[in-house]
Amino acid sequence: MNDENPHGPSEEKPSSKKLGRRGFIITMGFGVAASALLRKLPGKTDTKISQTVAEKVSFPATSTSTSLPISSTSLNNSELPNEIQTVFETVISGGRVIDPDSGYDAVANIGIEGKTIKFIGSDPLNGKTKIDATGLVVSPGFIDVLSYPTNGYGEWYKIADGVTSNLCMHGIDNPMQKFLESTENHNPPVNYGGAVDHYEHRKILGVGIQKTSLEERSLLLELAEKDLQAGAIGIHQQPEYTVDLKKSEIIDHGRLAAKYQIPLCLHLRHSYDKDFGSQENAIDEALEVARETGCSVHIEHLNSTGGTGRMREAISQIQSARDEGLAITACVYPYTFWATYAGSARFDNFQNKFGISFEDLQEVGKPDRMTEETFSIARKDNKLVAAFAMSEEDITDALSAPWVLIGSDSILERPHNNHPRSAGCFSRFLGTYVRERKVLTLPDALGRITILPSRLLEKSCSSMKNRGRIQPGSIADITMFDPQKISDRADVSNPAQESVGIVHVMVNGQLARNNSKNNNVKSGVPILRDTL
Repeated sequence: MNDENPHGPSEEKPSSKKLGRRGFIITMGFGVAASALLRKLPGKTDTKISQTVAEKVSFPATSTSTSLPISSTSLNNSELPNEIQTVFETVISGGRVIDPDSGYDAVANIGIEGKTIKFIGSDPLNGKTKIDATGLVVSPGFIDVLSYPTNGYGEWYKIADGVTSNLCMHGIDNPMQKFLESTENHNPPVNYGGAVDHYEHRKILGVGIQKTSLEERSLLLELAEKDLQAGAIGIHQQPEYTVDLKKSEIIDHGRLAAKYQIPLCLHLRHSYDKDFGSQENAIDEALEVARETGCSVHIEHLNSTGGTGRMREAISQIQSARDEGLAITACVYPYTFWATYAGSARFDNFQNKFGISFEDLQEVGKPDRMTEETFSIARKDNKLVAAFAMSEEDITDALSAPWVLIGSDSILERPHNNHPRSAGCFSRFLGTYVRERKVLTLPDALGRITILPSRLLEKSCSSMKNRGRIQPGSIADITMFDPQKISDRADVSNPAQESVGIVHVMVNGQLARNNSKNNNVKSGVPILRDTL
């Protein structure tokens, strides 16, 4: 399996239609823009949160907005009346505990029993095992909402990047039962789950990317429903690569998604905005599916599909649909280049499609940009090639919307023929875009990679109701990192470089990473849709 599925990931370049930042605010009106962009992801509302805190947990767009308040309130479990005298199995002490769900943000101590958080507060705690988190941020474990199946290797780079749940919403590359059996065989250190792989089902039927008959479409729905009944937590379709996929077939699967209350995850039909296709139309297609079926739609890597070079317009387009009441979300990865195989149709006429040249290309694993000659060789050999075809505004403009999550769209595999986001996605997000560029406050940013993915999936997946949070009763999936040091090191020439600054990672109450070194602790569990 390769994270750069030849039928999967995609990306592109700015167009002349792009509105400037100032133009966006003037067009929408500052008050309208602020109110429109400060909405929470549809899902559970915590009635315990005060109105003031609830507004702040809506993940404001930039660091100029008010950060979550520093609170000293204890979050103690009512079942532990003498919690200070309790000897916990594990105690995490002295870290800055941030829970984006409740707004809790304080230096505190955490008591853990088994895989469950039992107490959070300022009082000293006794524990059989103690973890000193002084100077570290203690966050819910990061949830990679758009990854690929674990392979016995790349998930350790995920752990080093702070990820505790590796969710393959870009498709599981197999029928669900085979995906679960394969993953169980190498017993990963991360939690795992994923979406029905519509293209895989087409391959099983011998259809591939071609048109389907009514009988074949019926069989595809049967295969999708079988996977949902086996625990899949979403449905993935990719109309850009499945080129003859009709909107009516997407609608069929959207109705199935609505029936099972899971998201329909779409790799949009057009990733460029010139004569070859319209990103605006591609987003409209996704919105029409949501409107007609009532399903929630998650748009995959918006920076490299419907929003490349027109991100402000894309955000406005989606926000208008959300204002109608449609459940639309999206994710991005924090890089200005995409990567896919040189033999892919995506590279057909790439200069005109994306407005880039050979000098904007780089073969993964090599240090230099390409020439027409070297690209010709790479295309013949179908090598993985990165295309520097996006602007920084494609990322920062996307993050202005509080319903935009972070997803890597990758997992590292040997021989390291991968986009560097496979190893450094989340550390780059927190190091580059939060600490250095201050695009988001730290609590806001953590919300995008913890509670928001949980809310996206928890309607049909009880396992996610206790993840993405640090609260009594929550599962102890916890990431502890140094906010001054966290950063990525992976790059195009060498993607197999662990991030720095992730000190401890706990998965289901067990340390998968301790003192900046990965342990041989494999405590990940499957994340499955609730079944009767």
